[in-house]
Amino acid sequence: MTRAIVIGAAAASFAAAGIAIFAGVIPWPKPAGYAVSHVAAAGGGAPIYYQHPDGKPFYSLTPKTTEDGRDYHAVPAGADISFDDAPQPAPTESAEAKGSRKTKYYRNPMGLPDTSPTPKKDSMGMDYIPVYEGEDSDDGSIRLSPGRIQRTGVKSEPVMLHIVSTLVRAPGTIQFDERRVSVIAMRAESYVQKVADVTTGSRVAKGQPLMEIYSPAVSSAAAEYLSTITSKATATIETYGRGSRQRLMNLDVPESAITTLEKTRTVPIVIQWSAPRDGIVLERNAVEGMRAQPGDVLFRVADTSLVWAVVDVAERDIGGITVGQPVTVRARGFPGRAFTGKVSVIYPQMNRETRTVRLRIELDNADLALLPDMYVDAEIEVGSQDPVLAVPDSSVLDTGSRQTVIIDKRGGRFEPREVKVGHRGGGYVEITEGVSEDDTVVTSANFLIDAESNLKAALKGFSAAGSAPDTSSTSGTGGRP
Repeated sequence: MTRAIVIGAAAASFAAAGIAIFAGVIPWPKPAGYAVSHVAAAGGGAPIYYQHPDGKPFYSLTPKTTEDGRDYHAVPAGADISFDDAPQPAPTESAEAKGSRKTKYYRNPMGLPDTSPTPKKDSMGMDYIPVYEGEDSDDGSIRLSPGRIQRTGVKSEPVMLHIVSTLVRAPGTIQFDERRVSVIAMRAESYVQKVADVTTGSRVAKGQPLMEIYSPAVSSAAAEYLSTITSKATATIETYGRGSRQRLMNLDVPESAITTLEKTRTVPIVIQWSAPRDGIVLERNAVEGMRAQPGDVLFRVADTSLVWAVVDVAERDIGGITVGQPVTVRARGFPGRAFTGKVSVIYPQMNRETRTVRLRIELDNADLALLPDMYVDAEIEVGSQDPVLAVPDSSVLDTGSRQTVIIDKRGGRFEPREVKVGHRGGGYVEITEGVSEDDTVVTSANFLIDAESNLKAALKGFSAAGSAPDTSSTSGTGGRP
């Protein structure tokens, strides 16, 4: 008996709550996207909240005005709730006024490309929807109800000036500067008498001794030059001494050795060869006692205070890169450190396998941190450095051959417009033709609006065809061709 009493009391409580909800005492949760009838909102009763006058999903618990000075509509507890897609008529528009408008045609209620000049029903018994003159414009725009705009998530953004730039990343390696590599080779048959304590990888300075060479040809040329500058008959004739000195220079005798010969006035048995520049010894082939033939490379020295970063840029990005453009290079061996340089050369050839173009970037390497063949990543910023008209990436409908944006003309009207695009970057696309700063473009759900626009174009074509005598009333095909 007690259990039955408890169940009965609970049922009575739920019933009372339901009555209170339908009576308006307890506000029913309001689903997103509903629209309040203006006629019902204007009825009696204390308002429970206020809604945007255009039916947008903006509400307030207290009286409020829009940005353009219009008052929010008061919504009483007993207001009607409608989920229809069709826009609510204005409070001043009566049924007689709507009926006075001329009907252009009737369209299929299911959205099919099927129209009729007279009222009719489809195969499921649904009435065709009338299309009035004011609702179907010829300017290429379409109209959507506030409910459909809200449910599909349509968002718009004004066209503004933006700096559209893209960061191009390209991998590469560090290479020697070809202009800073020197080779020490004999130009006559020679013998290596002594080699300095220098090995591959050693750093040498310009003028530092590397080896001592004995060469019969060099000794003969040195003796000839010495006799020329010491002879009483030829010492005063400059041309004699100049020719003998040039012969020593042609044999690549270091300038320091020639100067020593001129000061000591003695022919040395061996000639000391020194480093031609500051740098690192890349190659050492000289061995004490060896015989060197003309052309044999004994030392190779490279200056690494300035190096090249040779990177490969994709074909699609090469159009925005020019010589002299600043580049940031990051070495994988030094995380967090950046090296700055400029594009010095764009190689005039494309790799047919990888579809890339090679760039040369000169980098200062005073601390010798960058080593040859080290992997690096180059970052090049391409695009416009000045603000240009741009729209968000998502607003452009690209078919490959043409690009289109949806212009928001306010009041639920939208117009597809063909544009020409430029650079892309940072989530924006440069628009070179088709829009102005006064326009507003759709950035979300524009594919749905584009589909609606295509459907409208099809309906217009059928409505034009439907202006001929209608035979659909007897055939029941709905005015289909």
